[in-house]
Amino acid sequence: MGLSLVIPAYNEAARIAGTLQAAMRHLRSRHPDHEIIVVADGNDGTRERASEAAAGDPRVTVIGSPDRRGKGCGVREGILRARGRIVGFADADDKTPIEEMERLLPRFQAGYDVVIGSRGMAESRIEVSQPLHRRLGSRGFAALLWSLGLRHVRDTQCGFKFFRGEAAQRLFRCQKLDGYMFDVEVLFLAKRFGYRVDEVGVRWRDDGDSRLDLVSGNWSNLMDVLRVRFGRYTEPAQSPLAAERPA
Repeated sequence: MGLSLVIPAYNEAARIAGTLQAAMRHLRSRHPDHEIIVVADGNDGTRERASEAAAGDPRVTVIGSPDRRGKGCGVREGILRARGRIVGFADADDKTPIEEMERLLPRFQAGYDVVIGSRGMAESRIEVSQPLHRRLGSRGFAALLWSLGLRHVRDTQCGFKFFRGEAAQRLFRCQKLDGYMFDVEVLFLAKRFGYRVDEVGVRWRDDGDSRLDLVSGNWSNLMDVLRVRFGRYTEPAQSPLAAERPA
């Protein structure tokens, strides 16, 4: 399998079909040897819309739960099912157009193990900015990254990240957080494991649909960052799904 794309979604019935169909068109034309795994949580019909949009394409798998399990949980479940030599995830709200992956993929040929989309590079194109309070909050959050040794990463939270397949499996077998700070956790683990990480500017547009509560959500995020900083990580045994993958 050449490339695996995971699309996490929570109550995205209004947008999942458009995002999935755009990904299907692009991968068919540029990466025929691919699979797409949609992890659709929630109870608004997102899984059903995704299955309809896939139109029986055997390269698309739709899974998920009626419960809100967290974005980190969804991405982890999808990636541990993935079989690609390159594995990535992209948000269901299409904030970063799928075509931007062509800016990231060549970096693997340069020897990188993890390549992340970024809103903070000189070449990044912010087509619709976040509200001012979100941008100010992001600057305060950046200060926390110093404690994790990630101060050189300009944007940990852009939902557009790709990995060598073996690196993805190792990282997400160790990754624990179910919430939004799973991105920070994965980059922290990548640094600990000695993986080469590159950051590439991408197109990005805010859609105004924030799922984060400014008080309780940010407090939860702070607690999760502390869990990463002071937590203990051991590598579990190979997952059953990984053991079933063909060589």
